Amino acid sequence: MRQARVNATYLPGIPFPTCLEVTHALDAALNGAELVVSAVPSHGTREIVRVASPLVPPGTIVVSATKGLEQDTLLRMSEVLLEELQPGVHVAVLSGPSFAAELARELPTAVSVASLNAHVVEQVQEEFRAPYFRLYGTADVVGVEIGGALKNVIAIAAGVTEGLGLGHNAQAGLITRGLAEMSRLACAAGARRETLAGLTGLGDLVLTCHGALSRNRQVGLELAKGRSVGDVLAGMKMVAEGVRTTDAALALAARHGVELPIAEQVAELLAGRKDARTALCELMLRPQRAETS
Repeated sequence: MRQARVNATYLPGIPFPTCLEVTHALDAALNGAELVVSAVPSHGTREIVRVASPLVPPGTIVVSATKGLEQDTLLRMSEVLLEELQPGVHVAVLSGPSFAAELARELPTAVSVASLNAHVVEQVQEEFRAPYFRLYGTADVVGVEIGGALKNVIAIAAGVTEGLGLGHNAQAGLITRGLAEMSRLACAAGARRETLAGLTGLGDLVLTCHGALSRNRQVGLELAKGRSVGDVLAGMKMVAEGVRTTDAALALAARHGVELPIAEQVAELLAGRKDARTALCELMLRPQRAETS
């Protein structure tokens, strides 16, 4: 990448800005940095941040761009960062409807940045803003992270629905009830419901369920063909976070005493215990209830 000035694996055809330096060394990357972005897949975040921690002094702002939950602890990524980083390091979360390939091509994108520290939010907004990139601030870190994690699970189900050719009615119903599941768990964990109606909830959910660049939707499309999840993932270069997040989300829901029926069926499908049509049928035949409660 240093020689070619392009990431041929993940962002082919998009040249690096002239000011960008490429390095494999954490000490070189972090030397003197006042603002750091952590975009490591969820299963590797703790290990990388633990190694990086001595190089990130108090006062540094670390922005998490990872959408997922840690499987063993069920922690959100900002919680993992706060456990591993030195006291005094500020953590923010960046999330929303944003395919990297489109953002790298400078196509208009709007996301949310969350932190309990309003000054940190303002500083990230100022440093990240561009004519094609707009950031909305919030203090609801929990809502932003739960929305960003669970929408990947719902997107797998949406891919299955699309792959089975079940029509637009089914897709609309699934996305709407998926949003209800996301909101239910987020609110139980302490989030504000309106956050899930915003960019990091509804916005990201719509993009991930419908967008052709969505890895989680692609997993669902392939599962609908009868392929195993192991076979599907073996053919993918990039991480589909929803696969790892599903079981963690269900465990977190059990801790808070809430139901996630779509996520439950996705888990059955990923584990190979049910086929796609059986999982969908069980969703449709659940006892009927009021839409809001």
